[in-house]
Amino acid sequence: MAKQDFYETLGVSRTATEAEIKKAYRRMAMKYHPDRNPDNADAEAHFKEAKEAYEILSDAQKRAAYDQFGHAGVDQSAGGHGAGGFSDIFGDVFSDIFGAAGGGRQNYRGADLRYHLDLSLEDAVAGTTEKIRIPVNVDCKTCDGSGAKKGTQPVTCTTCGGHGQVRMQQGFFQVQQPCPHCHGTGKMIKEPCTDCHGEGQIREHKTLSVKVPAGVDTGDRIRLAGEGEAGTSGAESGDLYVEVQVKRHEVFSRDGSNLYCEMPIGFVTASLGGELEVPTLKGKASLKIPEGTQTGQQFRLRGKGVKSVRGGAIGDLMCRVTVETPVKLSKKQKEILQEFDQTLEGSRSKHSPKHSSWLDAVKKFFD
Repeated sequence: MAKQDFYETLGVSRTATEAEIKKAYRRMAMKYHPDRNPDNADAEAHFKEAKEAYEILSDAQKRAAYDQFGHAGVDQSAGGHGAGGFSDIFGDVFSDIFGAAGGGRQNYRGADLRYHLDLSLEDAVAGTTEKIRIPVNVDCKTCDGSGAKKGTQPVTCTTCGGHGQVRMQQGFFQVQQPCPHCHGTGKMIKEPCTDCHGEGQIREHKTLSVKVPAGVDTGDRIRLAGEGEAGTSGAESGDLYVEVQVKRHEVFSRDGSNLYCEMPIGFVTASLGGELEVPTLKGKASLKIPEGTQTGQQFRLRGKGVKSVRGGAIGDLMCRVTVETPVKLSKKQKEILQEFDQTLEGSRSKHSPKHSSWLDAVKKFFD
């Protein structure tokens, strides 16, 4: 069976640079490595093909011979590992997976934390300062984060010799993995600290002051650098992300920079017009209602909305009108309404144009 072209095997062009060839091989090796594809003969075959292609194309002399004579030009020399061959790229590819060799005790940055902060709409719009209390892991003060009993020190791990890594044979590969006894630290604790039980960290609660800028909204995040979990072996701490959740308001709803409210009015005001006092987040405002206002009409109060934390102009307050039908009428009130209704006879289309046009549409539908 004819061999596939080495360039096609790695998915590169014949003019590919050494760096491009190496990158392509790293990608193939990560995808088809036998440890990631156990009992998969097809993956193992792809891996061997990629290995052979890389060994030829990463060697300048072998590549030149292959470019000139094809597979016939390298069949006699493809068996060994030339300079920059598979053993070198193997270390590059898998060091990220199994860890670097001889690193000793590993330093790991602390984990980031997340906190949900519930705010009222007023505080979110105006800005505020909130006190929050969060649980975090911090270095044990008794042992200064070493995990060893006071007066003692961690000792070198006898399994890995302090490297934090052990070599293991897997098939025809030799790979490095974190030491199972010291968990990659390179140290063993014979006498654990009684306060942290050898962990080097303890759980505490701390109170933080969070400055909330004006104009934040649900989903916005405030980052407090270094206020997350403590790192190991002196590494930097993680960050704390405070996620804002604005609580539902009894009067207003928010959409971006605009505020919205539903405003019920009586049918007399809707019919004759008038002036109403409406609430805003900064006090009261006056709104003029024109004659013949209908349910669903929306009125805009400019500049009575929100200035977003991201900048831009202040939004508006949008007031949507709902005409409210009177209930629990007295006998006299009913008589007045009936008398008023009689005055509309013969001119309903003038006073109720929507109702009249609706009746016309219904009539046409049945006709």
